[in-house]
Amino acid sequence: MQQVPALEDQRLLRTTSYVDGAWEAGEAREVLAVNNPATGATIAEVRTANAADTRRAIEAAHRAFGEWRRTTVKERAGILRRWYELTIEAAEDLAVLMTAEQGKALFESRGEIQYGASFIEWFAEQAKRADGDVFSGATPHTRAVCIRQPVGVVAAITPWNFPNAMIARKVAPALAAGCTVVVKPAEDTPLSALAMAELAERAGFPAGCFNVVVGNPQEIGAELTGSPLVRKLSFTGSTAVGKLLEEQCAPTLKRTTMELGGNAPFIVFDDADLDDAIAGALLSKYRNSGQTCVCANRFLVQDSIYDEFCERLVAATGELVLGNGADEGVTQGPLINTEAIAKVTGLVNASIEAGAECVMGGKPADLGECFYPHTVLRDVTPDMPVFRNEIFGPVAALTRFKDEAEAIALANDTDAGLCAYVYSRDIGRVWRVAEALEYGMVGMNEGIISSEMAPFGGVKASGWGREGSRYGMDDYMDIKYLCVGGLDR
Repeated sequence: MQQVPALEDQRLLRTTSYVDGAWEAGEAREVLAVNNPATGATIAEVRTANAADTRRAIEAAHRAFGEWRRTTVKERAGILRRWYELTIEAAEDLAVLMTAEQGKALFESRGEIQYGASFIEWFAEQAKRADGDVFSGATPHTRAVCIRQPVGVVAAITPWNFPNAMIARKVAPALAAGCTVVVKPAEDTPLSALAMAELAERAGFPAGCFNVVVGNPQEIGAELTGSPLVRKLSFTGSTAVGKLLEEQCAPTLKRTTMELGGNAPFIVFDDADLDDAIAGALLSKYRNSGQTCVCANRFLVQDSIYDEFCERLVAATGELVLGNGADEGVTQGPLINTEAIAKVTGLVNASIEAGAECVMGGKPADLGECFYPHTVLRDVTPDMPVFRNEIFGPVAALTRFKDEAEAIALANDTDAGLCAYVYSRDIGRVWRVAEALEYGMVGMNEGIISSEMAPFGGVKASGWGREGSRYGMDDYMDIKYLCVGGLDR
């Protein structure tokens, strides 16, 4: 059964890769079925690209780089600004398309389109601020000048959970810096990426600046990591795949940005405002059905309020509505595919067998094969699978702690270091704990912390590099030192 999304602008539904300013069927001629995880219906069939197509995209980006890097920052900013405006104009179609291929509730898709567009707007403005420095040299007759130049061709490998925003967060700063880009989107959600390419073409990016190749991740990934023409790779995804990509990038010494897995602790002290903490918990845990790398994964709650927090979280979670993301009133859609269902089910079942108590949910829902209900587990201990692993599903796992020192120790007891959350009315405690946590980002009495103006990224096994903010262009630029002499003559 085929179920094509009803779009006002049907040209946004593209089904071939975009290479060197042209929509190509690809040499591989294989077809990738894109399915709606809520209904199982096929939305579209996309012709896949292969290794040869990917090489052609890289070569096109390399040719385009010579011209694009020489455009003025004002020209680049203008085209980026137009891309932003076109994205806002097409926002509803883009949201409908995203919900159809990814499953998230339509209100969340609408929010993601605005969030993704904010990066395009931000870096359109930042393009004009790639400043250098002039300072005194080592001798009286010299001066040191530092300028910033684009690194070259950038490969971006993006995930299915935020199929618009993750591309915007990588591509916008790269293009603003003067780089050109080849994007490899996730196989589950290629349509959002191709729609972005359609709007980029309309915005006026020259051929070869922005390329999108859809197909086998191993085949395409090997070309992107192995090509000496690609000077930078930015990846968002699992830590295991990130490590593999790092190995593949090593022979050509590519610069990399790695935004990898998380295992976020959500710490609630006994002096916290529980209304705020519960509201933050719902936002952090159940957004995108728990399929975000910054989702609260482990709820660490102080002894004296543990039972009350659990009861209130269950009550608040019970207000969420599970269903087809396209239906009115739905707040939580399906998981992305049956593999995701199997993973979440396995983690929950193993933790219950180990002694966790399931007080809500805990079994796949009967709405369809990709639906898993919002779930709450209590009495979770550090040796259980839901504590040790990133769940990537709508499961809240609650663990007790006695004091500040134990909370910090439990929170840091993981290889991951992407994001953490702390709730307390004691401002001194909030600062102490936040500084002691081994994470790249900390929400202090806030459950949603991402924005285009803030640096996004982690430490430890959650990767390196920062996306967004005034630091967001740094990874796409080289600093060149120029020593100017002869000033005494």
